[in-house]
Amino acid sequence: MAANKCSLAAADAPSITHVVFDMDGLLLDTEKLYGEVQENILARYNKTFEWSLKAKMMGMKAIEAARLFVEETGLNGLLSPEEFLVEREDMLRTMFPACELMPGASRLIQHLHANGIPICVATSSHTRHFQLKTQKHGELFSLMHHIVRGDDPEVKQGKPSPDVFLVAAKRFEGGPVDPKKILVFEDAPAGVLAAKNAGMSAIMVPDPRLDSSYHETADQVISSLLDFNPSEWGLPPFDKPAS
Repeated sequence: MAANKCSLAAADAPSITHVVFDMDGLLLDTEKLYGEVQENILARYNKTFEWSLKAKMMGMKAIEAARLFVEETGLNGLLSPEEFLVEREDMLRTMFPACELMPGASRLIQHLHANGIPICVATSSHTRHFQLKTQKHGELFSLMHHIVRGDDPEVKQGKPSPDVFLVAAKRFEGGPVDPKKILVFEDAPAGVLAAKNAGMSAIMVPDPRLDSSYHETADQVISSLLDFNPSEWGLPPFDKPAS
Protein backbone atom coordinates (compact mmCIF):
# COMPACT_ATOMS: atom_id res chain seq x y z
CA MET A 1 0.00 0.00 0.00
CA ALA A 2 1.04 3.56 -0.53
CA ALA A 3 2.99 5.18 2.28
CA ASN A 4 0.35 7.86 2.74
CA LYS A 5 -2.51 5.37 2.96
CA CYS A 6 -4.70 6.57 5.83
CA SER A 7 -8.03 4.96 4.97
CA LEU A 8 -8.92 1.44 3.95
CA ALA A 9 -11.53 0.17 1.55
CA ALA A 10 -13.94 -2.04 3.45
CA ALA A 11 -13.48 -4.84 0.92
CA ASP A 12 -9.72 -4.87 1.60
CA ALA A 13 -9.95 -5.21 5.37
CA PRO A 14 -9.73 -8.65 6.93
CA SER A 15 -12.23 -9.78 9.56
CA ILE A 16 -10.61 -8.61 12.80
CA THR A 17 -11.63 -10.19 16.12
CA HIS A 18 -8.64 -9.37 18.38
CA VAL A 19 -6.39 -6.32 18.83
CA VAL A 20 -2.77 -6.15 20.05
CA PHE A 21 -1.07 -2.92 21.12
CA ASP A 22 2.59 -2.02 21.28
CA MET A 23 3.26 0.27 24.25
CA ASP A 24 6.22 2.68 23.95
CA GLY A 25 5.48 5.56 21.61
CA LEU A 26 2.07 4.07 20.83
CA LEU A 27 0.12 4.01 24.10
CA LEU A 28 2.68 5.81 26.29
CA ASP A 29 4.72 8.90 25.41
CA THR A 30 8.06 7.36 26.41
CA GLU A 31 10.11 7.48 23.21
CA LYS A 32 11.05 11.12 23.81
CA LEU A 33 12.51 10.09 27.19
CA TYR A 34 14.78 7.50 25.58
CA GLY A 35 15.88 10.09 23.04
CA GLU A 36 16.63 12.71 25.70
CA VAL A 37 18.75 10.31 27.76
CA GLN A 38 20.66 9.02 24.74
CA GLU A 39 21.40 12.59 23.62
CA ASN A 40 22.79 13.35 27.10
CA ILE A 41 25.06 10.31 27.04
CA LEU A 42 26.40 11.10 23.56
CA ALA A 43 27.01 14.76 24.42
CA ARG A 44 29.79 13.65 26.78
CA TYR A 45 31.62 12.25 23.79
CA ASN A 46 30.88 15.30 21.60
CA LYS A 47 28.50 13.27 19.47
CA THR A 48 24.88 13.84 18.49
CA PHE A 49 21.96 11.42 18.41
CA GLU A 50 20.58 11.13 14.90
CA TRP A 51 16.88 10.48 14.31
CA SER A 52 17.76 7.81 11.71
CA LEU A 53 19.44 5.76 14.45
CA LYS A 54 16.48 6.23 16.77
CA ALA A 55 14.19 4.84 14.06
CA LYS A 56 16.30 1.68 13.90
CA MET A 57 16.40 1.25 17.70
CA MET A 58 12.66 1.69 18.29
CA GLY A 59 10.89 -1.51 19.28
CA MET A 60 14.07 -3.56 19.77
CA LYS A 61 14.96 -5.42 22.95
CA ALA A 62 17.19 -3.29 25.20
CA ILE A 63 20.47 -5.16 24.70
CA GLU A 64 19.98 -5.34 20.92
CA ALA A 65 19.26 -1.61 20.76
CA ALA A 66 22.29 -0.93 22.99
CA ARG A 67 24.63 -2.87 20.70
CA LEU A 68 23.32 -0.96 17.69
CA PHE A 69 23.66 2.36 19.53
CA VAL A 70 27.30 1.74 20.53
CA GLU A 71 28.27 0.50 17.09
CA GLU A 72 26.60 3.21 15.02
CA THR A 73 27.73 6.11 17.21
CA GLY A 74 31.36 4.96 17.18
CA LEU A 75 31.52 4.33 20.93
CA ASN A 76 33.18 0.92 20.63
CA GLY A 77 36.06 0.86 23.12
CA LEU A 78 34.67 3.88 24.95
CA LEU A 79 31.36 2.54 26.26
CA SER A 80 30.12 -1.05 26.18
CA PRO A 81 26.45 -1.85 25.45
CA GLU A 82 26.10 -3.10 29.02
CA GLU A 83 27.59 0.10 30.47
CA PHE A 84 25.29 2.15 28.24
CA LEU A 85 22.24 0.30 29.58
CA VAL A 86 23.29 0.80 33.23
CA GLU A 87 23.79 4.51 32.67
CA ARG A 88 20.56 4.88 30.73
CA GLU A 89 18.66 2.94 33.38
CA ASP A 90 19.79 5.30 36.14
CA MET A 91 18.37 8.28 34.28
CA LEU A 92 15.17 6.66 33.04
CA ARG A 93 14.18 5.22 36.40
CA THR A 94 13.27 8.69 37.65
CA MET A 95 11.57 9.75 34.40
CA PHE A 96 9.30 6.81 33.55
CA PRO A 97 6.73 7.18 36.37
CA ALA A 98 5.68 10.59 35.02
CA CYS A 99 5.05 9.45 31.42
CA GLU A 100 1.70 10.34 29.88
CA LEU A 101 -0.71 8.51 27.58
CA MET A 102 -0.55 9.19 23.85
CA PRO A 103 -3.57 10.97 22.32
CA GLY A 104 -6.50 8.62 21.74
CA ALA A 105 -5.03 5.69 23.68
CA SER A 106 -7.51 5.74 26.56
CA ARG A 107 -10.50 6.33 24.25
CA LEU A 108 -9.62 3.39 21.96
CA ILE A 109 -8.77 0.91 24.72
CA GLN A 110 -11.94 1.70 26.67
CA HIS A 111 -14.05 1.50 23.50
CA LEU A 112 -12.74 -1.92 22.48
CA HIS A 113 -13.03 -3.30 26.00
CA ALA A 114 -16.60 -1.99 26.40
CA ASN A 115 -17.56 -3.71 23.15
CA GLY A 116 -16.09 -7.07 24.13
CA ILE A 117 -13.11 -7.02 21.73
CA PRO A 118 -10.22 -8.97 23.32
CA ILE A 119 -7.15 -6.72 23.62
CA CYS A 120 -3.61 -7.14 24.90
CA VAL A 121 -0.20 -5.46 24.98
CA ALA A 122 2.93 -6.90 23.34
CA THR A 123 5.93 -4.77 24.31
CA SER A 124 9.71 -5.02 24.12
CA SER A 125 9.89 -3.39 27.57
CA HIS A 126 11.00 -5.70 30.34
CA THR A 127 8.95 -6.06 33.51
CA ARG A 128 10.87 -3.55 35.65
CA HIS A 129 10.44 -0.75 33.13
CA PHE A 130 6.85 -1.74 32.38
CA GLN A 131 5.93 -1.30 36.04
CA LEU A 132 7.55 2.14 36.21
CA LYS A 133 5.93 3.34 32.98
CA THR A 134 2.42 2.19 33.89
CA GLN A 135 2.39 3.42 37.52
CA LYS A 136 -0.10 6.21 36.74
CA HIS A 137 -2.12 4.15 34.27
CA GLY A 138 -2.84 0.89 36.07
CA GLU A 139 -6.61 1.18 35.66
CA LEU A 140 -6.35 1.43 31.87
CA PHE A 141 -3.81 -1.39 31.52
CA SER A 142 -6.00 -3.60 33.73
CA LEU A 143 -8.46 -3.72 30.80
CA MET A 144 -5.97 -5.80 28.81
CA HIS A 145 -6.67 -9.54 28.62
CA HIS A 146 -2.92 -10.12 29.06
CA ILE A 147 0.43 -8.39 28.64
CA VAL A 148 3.53 -9.88 27.01
CA ARG A 149 6.82 -8.18 27.91
CA GLY A 150 10.27 -8.34 26.36
CA ASP A 151 11.71 -10.46 29.17
CA ASP A 152 9.01 -13.12 28.82
CA PRO A 153 10.81 -16.52 28.60
CA GLU A 154 8.79 -17.44 25.50
CA VAL A 155 9.94 -14.34 23.62
CA LYS A 156 13.25 -15.67 22.32
CA GLN A 157 13.98 -12.87 19.84
CA GLY A 158 13.00 -9.22 19.81
CA LYS A 159 11.19 -7.33 17.06
CA PRO A 160 11.33 -7.55 14.00
CA SER A 161 11.10 -11.27 14.81
CA PRO A 162 7.42 -12.19 15.32
CA ASP A 163 7.92 -13.88 18.70
CA VAL A 164 6.20 -11.33 20.95
CA PHE A 165 3.09 -11.20 18.74
CA LEU A 166 2.86 -14.97 18.31
CA VAL A 167 3.07 -15.39 22.10
CA ALA A 168 0.37 -12.72 22.48
CA ALA A 169 -1.91 -14.58 20.02
CA LYS A 170 -1.43 -17.82 21.94
CA ARG A 171 -2.53 -16.39 25.28
CA PHE A 172 -5.94 -15.06 24.34
CA GLU A 173 -8.82 -17.12 25.68
CA GLY A 174 -9.28 -20.11 23.38
CA GLY A 175 -5.93 -19.31 21.72
CA PRO A 176 -3.93 -19.42 19.65
CA VAL A 177 -5.95 -16.94 17.63
CA ASP A 178 -5.59 -17.03 13.84
CA PRO A 179 -3.06 -14.25 13.01
CA LYS A 180 -5.26 -13.11 10.12
CA LYS A 181 -7.89 -12.07 12.68
CA ILE A 182 -5.48 -9.95 14.72
CA LEU A 183 -4.88 -6.23 14.22
CA VAL A 184 -1.64 -4.80 15.64
CA PHE A 185 -1.03 -1.12 16.47
CA GLU A 186 2.63 -0.07 16.27
CA ASP A 187 4.72 3.08 15.98
CA ALA A 188 8.10 1.47 15.25
CA PRO A 189 9.33 0.09 11.93
CA ALA A 190 10.71 -3.02 13.68
CA GLY A 191 7.33 -3.56 15.35
CA VAL A 192 5.38 -3.28 12.11
CA LEU A 193 7.74 -5.80 10.53
CA ALA A 194 7.29 -8.13 13.51
CA ALA A 195 3.50 -7.98 13.14
CA LYS A 196 3.67 -8.68 9.41
CA ASN A 197 6.16 -11.51 10.03
CA ALA A 198 3.57 -12.97 12.42
CA GLY A 199 0.97 -12.90 9.63
CA MET A 200 -1.07 -10.11 11.25
CA SER A 201 -2.44 -6.80 9.96
CA ALA A 202 -0.55 -3.73 11.16
CA ILE A 203 -1.59 -0.12 11.62
CA MET A 204 1.33 2.25 12.01
CA VAL A 205 1.10 5.44 14.07
CA PRO A 206 4.57 6.84 13.35
CA ASP A 207 6.42 9.77 14.82
CA PRO A 208 6.04 12.57 12.23
CA ARG A 209 9.85 12.74 11.93
CA LEU A 210 10.08 9.14 10.74
CA ASP A 211 11.06 8.85 7.09
CA SER A 212 8.01 7.91 5.03
CA SER A 213 9.90 5.01 3.43
CA TYR A 214 9.25 3.13 6.69
CA HIS A 215 5.49 3.42 6.16
CA GLU A 216 5.33 1.01 3.25
CA THR A 217 5.23 -2.23 5.27
CA ALA A 218 2.13 -1.20 7.23
CA ASP A 219 -1.41 -1.98 6.05
CA GLN A 220 -2.55 1.45 7.17
CA VAL A 221 -0.80 4.59 8.43
CA ILE A 222 -2.53 7.14 10.68
CA SER A 223 -1.13 10.20 12.40
CA SER A 224 -2.78 9.51 15.76
CA LEU A 225 -4.92 6.88 17.49
CA LEU A 226 -7.62 9.56 17.39
CA ASP A 227 -7.76 9.04 13.62
CA PHE A 228 -8.49 5.30 13.78
CA ASN A 229 -11.84 4.28 12.28
CA PRO A 230 -12.84 0.89 13.79
CA SER A 231 -15.55 0.38 11.15
CA GLU A 232 -12.91 0.07 8.43
CA TRP A 233 -11.71 -3.10 10.14
CA GLY A 234 -15.10 -4.58 10.96
CA LEU A 235 -14.87 -3.44 14.57
CA PRO A 236 -17.67 -1.64 16.48
CA PRO A 237 -17.80 2.07 15.56
CA PHE A 238 -17.22 4.84 18.07
CA ASP A 239 -20.41 6.30 19.53
CA LYS A 240 -19.21 9.83 18.82
CA PRO A 241 -16.27 11.53 17.03
CA ALA A 242 -13.04 12.25 18.89
CA SER A 243 -13.15 15.57 20.69
